[in-house]
Amino acid sequence: MGWWGKVVGGTVGFMMGGPLGAVLGASVGHGYDTFKDEETAGFPGVNERVQTVFFTTTFAVMGHLAKADGRISEEEVRAIRRIMSHMRLNADQQRAAVNLFNQGKRSDFPLDDVLDQFSRECRGRRNLVRMFIEMLLTTAVSDGVLHESERLILEHVRERVGCSSAEFERILRMMGVNGRGETVSARPDADAAYRVLGVSRNASDDDIKKAYRRLMMQYHPDTLVSKGLPEEMMKFAAEKTRDVKAAYDLVRESRARY
Repeated sequence: MGWWGKVVGGTVGFMMGGPLGAVLGASVGHGYDTFKDEETAGFPGVNERVQTVFFTTTFAVMGHLAKADGRISEEEVRAIRRIMSHMRLNADQQRAAVNLFNQGKRSDFPLDDVLDQFSRECRGRRNLVRMFIEMLLTTAVSDGVLHESERLILEHVRERVGCSSAEFERILRMMGVNGRGETVSARPDADAAYRVLGVSRNASDDDIKKAYRRLMMQYHPDTLVSKGLPEEMMKFAAEKTRDVKAAYDLVRESRARY
């Protein structure tokens, strides 16, 4: 039985207690908040628990982030729908995702408690943490601007889950967010390609190749599944892989002309 089957079956409470258990339980109608983290230690199915944690945290924090600038825009709603569409969630999963999103919008949403539990569950899974930050950023910049209120929350999130400031800035550059919080045109030009690879135009061919290989490994489905990314979110990672490969090909072509 996969992670979602255990959610539906009600056994996920034994896999995931604490604040995330309470948030998920409220979203799917189970009383998981009666379980404590220490009761889940060593319980089999660690990867399934991490998948549940990732799904729960992502959609709940998306809701919290979407409300950061005072209102939830149509672009943000469409971004959430696109993500759910890419994930090919079934009807029950979509309802749970929407309920999680709505819980994240609440004024009493326990953001720090949720992030702390996410960080504990994902300890040592750097690729998973990075994917989490990228999915949040995708929602935040869906309207073309990373608002200051959104950036403040994202800075808080990345610090709480153990993403360094330098890594966060690299992610921003890769996603085309400039110093003013505006998203740079996603035209397939060389400048955009270098940003995606996270290197400068002055980088050596060897450094560019290393950056490419590192990113391809980072987004590789086998790597992410082994780290606990829900299979439903693999399409997001696949799109990232295509972006990285297209950027690398464009950089190589542009350098070959000189």
